[in-house]
Amino acid sequence: MSINHHLDDATLVSYSAGALSQGMALVVASHLSICPQCRKRAEVNDSVGGALLESLEAETVADGMLASILTRLDDMPVQLTEVSTDTAVIDPEIPSPLRDYIDRPLDDLEWKRIVPGVAYYDMPWEGHGVSRLLRIAPGKAMLAHTHNGNELTMVLRGSFSDEVGRFRRGDVADLDDQIEHQPLVDSKEDCICLIATDAPLRFTTLFGKLVQPITGF
Repeated sequence: MSINHHLDDATLVSYSAGALSQGMALVVASHLSICPQCRKRAEVNDSVGGALLESLEAETVADGMLASILTRLDDMPVQLTEVSTDTAVIDPEIPSPLRDYIDRPLDDLEWKRIVPGVAYYDMPWEGHGVSRLLRIAPGKAMLAHTHNGNELTMVLRGSFSDEVGRFRRGDVADLDDQIEHQPLVDSKEDCICLIATDAPLRFTTLFGKLVQPITGF
């Protein structure tokens, strides 16, 4: 697999610092699982962060703090998520971090149609922004938009082109509020992407603004 579009340095630093939302972190982790180049950069960031922590002077803490923290942990409700371990039904197109949330092949998911040729599958959590899989048919395009925040898009199948370039399987589009684009699926098969935003999109046409509540973006 040839990956041509990678994560920005700022995104990798935020990931190493644990500062990304769950949706954003999932896109980063999924890309790192198949991209040696970005994984090596992330490891360097982790090493630098570890060295900085070791250089800090130790602080004296109050007696009983450990016991207080352990008590709080005991009081927290435990939520267990059962994940299928049957690797025979796991779609090889799904990066390993994403398999914690998807227990069936991409084609077997319960896709919800937005408009003809465009469907989505939401990740099983709530929060600011959007975290979902997006499936777009060949020749279809997203509405032109820019961003109120950041947007991460990783291609799992097919390809699309926009003002930034052409993105194929494994590529990630790491965009901020300075980018305006209109992705167009240019592959012969559906393009399936893992997408996360940390703020609503800003559609640049009147039609886009009118249908934004329908798109969920």
